[in-house]
Amino acid sequence: MRRALHEENRLSWNEATRAHNRHKGDQAAFLRGGGSTLFPEEIELLGDVRGKRLVHLQCNAGQDTLSLAKHLGAEVLGVDISDEAIDFAQRLSAESGIPGRFVRSDVYDFLGRTEERFDVAFASYGAICWLSDLEAWARGVERILTPGGRLVLVEFHTAAQMFDEKGVRRYPFSTFGKPWTWDAGVSDYVAASGEGLTPQGAQAAAATFENPHRCHEFIWGLGELVSAVAGSGLRVELLREWPWSNGFRFLDDMEMREGRRWYPTGPAMPVMYGLTAAKPG
Repeated sequence: MRRALHEENRLSWNEATRAHNRHKGDQAAFLRGGGSTLFPEEIELLGDVRGKRLVHLQCNAGQDTLSLAKHLGAEVLGVDISDEAIDFAQRLSAESGIPGRFVRSDVYDFLGRTEERFDVAFASYGAICWLSDLEAWARGVERILTPGGRLVLVEFHTAAQMFDEKGVRRYPFSTFGKPWTWDAGVSDYVAASGEGLTPQGAQAAAATFENPHRCHEFIWGLGELVSAVAGSGLRVELLREWPWSNGFRFLDDMEMREGRRWYPTGPAMPVMYGLTAAKPG
């Protein structure tokens, strides 16, 4: 593992998480009142998880994790590297009255050390790009699943992320395991996405956000991901692509339509994908 890079990412995410939550208002009241941050795509891929043990890897500040517990009935554990995200998630669970456990850990440490086993491992929306070793991650996911357990992943498509916010093709489809450093750190993409990422209503921040900590991403191609999952011993069941982005506006020239989905202009392109894989039972 590249612990020095992971540590810089932790610091950058701590700052960004505070900025993101400033736009989201009273999230506990939103969840208590029956609100959910989930989208139909992950609900469909997850299927019936009522009463199942579900670990949400790289869970961020817990909004989706608690929505999984309240609306789908899963027994949830959220894991994230950010201290700020986990502290917020624990408070959100207490204040919303929705049961959920949260652990602050580098995902690799968790996957390698936990003695717990889960029926479902779930990751979504901007998780894969923070993994410095895709094959080690996939092996770790396979290790913590029960026989017959499933990996469910919903992620932004590498093809769409080759473009900068102006629609100029600027980034590679893969860095083949090498880090891609952003000196500006994790951005306030919640502000840029408006109501796309704030179903409870967007709140304006008092000041423009500048992250003092740089961050490091790892750009993985779709073929690399599928090969890593299959190579871990998991059986790939489904790979699906969609021409819209749930919540996140990554191009200036995108239009938000029904269901808080952002669509690029012009011919359809793959913007998100979903993958499921099962551990032989």
